[in-house]
Amino acid sequence: MDREISKEVRRKEQRKQIIRYGSIAGGIVLLLAIGLSFLQTSLKRKDLNFSTIDTGTIEVSANASGKVIPAFEEIINSPIPSRIMEVYKKGGDPVEMGTPILKLDLQSAETEVGKLVDEGRMKQLQLEQLQVTSRNKLSEMEMKLKVSRMELNRKEVELRNEQYLDSLGAGTTDKVRQAELNYHVGLLQLTEDEQRYRNEQALVEADLKVKELELSIFRTSLAEARRTLEDAQIRSPRKAILTYVNNEIGAQVPQGSKVAIVSDLSHFKIEGEIADTYGDRIAVGSKAVVKIGNDQLKGTVSDVTPLSKNGVISFTVQLEEDNHPRLRSGLKTDVYVMNAIKDGVMRIANGSYYIGKGEYELFVVKGNQLLKRKVRLGDSNFEYVEVVSGLQPGDEVVVSDMNDFKHKQKIKLL
Repeated sequence: MDREISKEVRRKEQRKQIIRYGSIAGGIVLLLAIGLSFLQTSLKRKDLNFSTIDTGTIEVSANASGKVIPAFEEIINSPIPSRIMEVYKKGGDPVEMGTPILKLDLQSAETEVGKLVDEGRMKQLQLEQLQVTSRNKLSEMEMKLKVSRMELNRKEVELRNEQYLDSLGAGTTDKVRQAELNYHVGLLQLTEDEQRYRNEQALVEADLKVKELELSIFRTSLAEARRTLEDAQIRSPRKAILTYVNNEIGAQVPQGSKVAIVSDLSHFKIEGEIADTYGDRIAVGSKAVVKIGNDQLKGTVSDVTPLSKNGVISFTVQLEEDNHPRLRSGLKTDVYVMNAIKDGVMRIANGSYYIGKGEYELFVVKGNQLLKRKVRLGDSNFEYVEVVSGLQPGDEVVVSDMNDFKHKQKIKLL
């Protein structure tokens, strides 16, 4: 016979079931919480770079790319068409001023200079010949002038004698007139001879000046030919390193073609490039900072190309320490050219996250979490970026590259 289960027993059974189902539900909730905690993105603080917002001064700069080049570099071109006979040095060799680098075939050039030398001697002799001929001709004319003056003096005496005799009644009027006529004819003849002599003097002087000018021009051409021949003795113009040499013996080299390059690899400068839209921020005399790794080198903009090429303006930075051990020819650098100063602005450390003015989404530290926040950034230099809005002094912000987490709104910080 069945007995009715007491209420007390039924309550105990209900409590056991409630406890059992509650435990199961709690376990499920716990497992879900643990699973969610594993699914949530987390980063370690030591793997990130942080910057705390503060207030201060920013020397606004324009960012440009740069390349280290030798402070002195000279391209040696062949001054004449020739061919390479011998090569004395190879690329990378140190050279002193006047050190022979290579030998060109100079036979044709030397023959040409020899012809010019002979032609110069001939022109000199022609000038001397003209001087002798001119002196002789002028001397003859001077003798004729002396004779003409003596003849005029004689006729003047005859005229006075006839006039005296006529005054005494011993002469005649016809003789006086004839003496007067002879005197005036002699005077006209002397005047004509004197004018002819002056004209000849001027003509001789002009001819001599022309010949002297021709000789001077020729001597200049000869000196240029000799200088060209001397330059063809391809030598180093100064103490430097030979960074390039055409070592193809027998190769033809046209006039003006490059045969060698010498560079001073103990001193350097920076060749910078910036988009022409920022060209108004670059000026001669502007202060600049060149970053090579963690090293910062100060300098000054010494030259700016006035024309844009392919949307880029080139400029040169002279370094204060142009022999810094980190400098290597061809090394790529970052260049920051200062162009303004802003005082009392909020600022954050510069980093790879910054690519120019505009809106950004940065992660801000809140307890043990990183929360994404929209901020507006302004001008910058190589150290700081101006914070326009979205952050407050004291906020700690991640300045590492967070591009891999751009779709996350919240990250756990370990």
